[in-house]
Amino acid sequence: MTLPPLPRHIVEDAVRRALAEDLGGAGDITSLATLPGDAEGQFELRARRDGVLCGLEPALEAFRQCGPGLTLEAHLRDGARLEKGATVLSVSGRVQPILTAERTALNFLGRMSGIATMTAQYVKAVEGSGARIVHTRKTTPGLRAFEIQAVRAGGGGAHRFNLADAILIKDNHVAAAGGVGKAVRAARAHAGHMVRISTEIDRLDQLDEAIEAGADVVLLDNFSLEDMRAAVSRAKGKLILEASGGVDLTTVRTIAETGVDIISVGALTHSAPNFDLGLDAA
Repeated sequence: MTLPPLPRHIVEDAVRRALAEDLGGAGDITSLATLPGDAEGQFELRARRDGVLCGLEPALEAFRQCGPGLTLEAHLRDGARLEKGATVLSVSGRVQPILTAERTALNFLGRMSGIATMTAQYVKAVEGSGARIVHTRKTTPGLRAFEIQAVRAGGGGAHRFNLADAILIKDNHVAAAGGVGKAVRAARAHAGHMVRISTEIDRLDQLDEAIEAGADVVLLDNFSLEDMRAAVSRAKGKLILEASGGVDLTTVRTIAETGVDIISVGALTHSAPNFDLGLDAA
């Protein structure tokens, strides 16, 4: 799978901020103290476990910003399946900037490859069911574009990127508006014809109200499997049904088999473990 690159300015800005955080006021005093400024070397960044690669763009950018004259070669693309020991990229040139950029590059790669790897596990778990795995907005502040890119690298689909993407009426909106139907009708009156309207429901008896009011998507929040099946029987083909809540790798297949269209998984971005990679002298 070939992923479209993230906008250049987003990558450059995020990496610049990450390096500024790591360099502090005095820079990489360890490399400055222990290495001659003209010392050169060659290093390879390798995977230390099996998984799915993501994060090459910010990793390469970290080396570019620290050492504009470094020679960089990416051996794989984001979305590639990794085997333990696989070489992800090579970097050569002055050692000081290579080691200064090392942690920032690994942080982006580890975070994003961890998300991509977990997403691929969820996607495989529902294979053949017809359900799609998507992300949520439970992301690290300031890093949403990178984390959602990682979900895509793992085979997951898109949900809302931000609050302006679509109308998603949550339980607090429903309560404040006076009910599901009132909230959906108000949203429909406000929204342009290009804007989809989704509403969350936490009881099966709210489903007909959502359908009648014209919702495009209904999010079944923490529904039992029995109630999910009933919702699918009642609404399949009339709108999109999304399951959310109580989703993990032990439950996702049975949720998918109820017939829902979408399964949103917050854990993809808030609980994915870091993927282990390392930079070593070649």
